[in-house]
Amino acid sequence: MYIPQHYKNENLKEVKEFIINNSFGILINHMNGKPWATHIPLELDKDANGKDILVGHIAKANPQWKYFTEGTEVLCIFNGPHSYVSSSWYVEEEVPTWNYIAVHVYGLLKIQDNKALMTSLHKLVDKYERKSENPISLNNLSKNTLRQVKGVVGFEIEIKEIQAAYKLSQGREQDHPRIIEELAKRDPNGGHAIVEAMKKSNKKLK
Repeated sequence: MYIPQHYKNENLKEVKEFIINNSFGILINHMNGKPWATHIPLELDKDANGKDILVGHIAKANPQWKYFTEGTEVLCIFNGPHSYVSSSWYVEEEVPTWNYIAVHVYGLLKIQDNKALMTSLHKLVDKYERKSENPISLNNLSKNTLRQVKGVVGFEIEIKEIQAAYKLSQGREQDHPRIIEELAKRDPNGGHAIVEAMKKSNKKLK
């Protein structure tokens, strides 16, 4: 994706943490020359050699998987918080803009065998059940229920490139206090997360 240099985040540790915390992504490949996208969890993991990979699965009813040949190149998109920024909050006249965080991961896909698929499904369920009042485990589900696993295809993505855009009003540091003040009171969803990201990136605001 196009990222102006001052919006690039090359702190790999921070970007990985972002992927872990925003793992409901978009998997994109080509089907007969046409882009195809599916919204699914894409979990950051490591392969047997300790290399970073993404792991996921889709329904066999989804024709996308039929184009998962060995080494298929795919794009995974992870969206983070975003918020409109009014230029009325600036000291000097300027056009309005949008602050956001987004990460694109390019890699090579391969289909998992059944053992690897079950391992990844256990990890996925355990991760998101952690905070449940009455967490479930795949270990406790009946064989009849687990038959549904036959209806999905698991895959791993060997990561080749990570691109991270953190557009947080860089270059307008003099306006950060007002932008933060306005976002904090106007946008309780993405705006609050953008506020925290801006504070983290601008050491003078800590």
